[in-house]
Amino acid sequence: MLESLLVPTLIVALAEIGDKTQLLALLLAARFRKPWPIIWGIVIATLANHFLAGAVGNWAAGLFSPATLSWTLAASFVAVALWTLVPDKLDDDESSSFKRYGPFLTTLIAFFIAEMGDKTQVATVMLAAQYPHFILVVIGTTLGMLVANVPVVLLGNFAADRLPLTLIRRLAAAAFLALAAYATYQALQLGGHLWY
Repeated sequence: MLESLLVPTLIVALAEIGDKTQLLALLLAARFRKPWPIIWGIVIATLANHFLAGAVGNWAAGLFSPATLSWTLAASFVAVALWTLVPDKLDDDESSSFKRYGPFLTTLIAFFIAEMGDKTQVATVMLAAQYPHFILVVIGTTLGMLVANVPVVLLGNFAADRLPLTLIRRLAAAAFLALAAYATYQALQLGGHLWY
């Protein structure tokens, strides 16, 4: 049960470093200079977004045989590992149109939108499909987002400029590949059949 919380926390914390939502957090911190409304906006936006993603993953897990789900997860984890190696860029217009709403609402809206289809949202779907306690997965992925973003909001450019982003992206990709290997192992243990 604890694995449903800890693995998602670690995976998303690593995957989030250098991600466009982390760049968005840095941009919002620089624009508003009010860290706590920004942090609360990140918390609520992430919980809402990842709850929806976790619900989809939990629902999808019931649609497939265990072997099919394991093979699908293995392929998906490999794809996200490769995606993690590609540095994200932030479109400056993504948050500028929301600035008039203040730091909390701007962060809430911008983070929710930025997370749509983002690798951490996709990872949340996959992790919720893999682990039986999807609420713990959502809490874990949200904690992972906070581990990566709160220091950026609080420390601003100082922390972001000094992080070894290439190394962190490689570590995150390695973590996703480890999950892919585990899912492959599970699929082989289940008989290796893709379809029943």
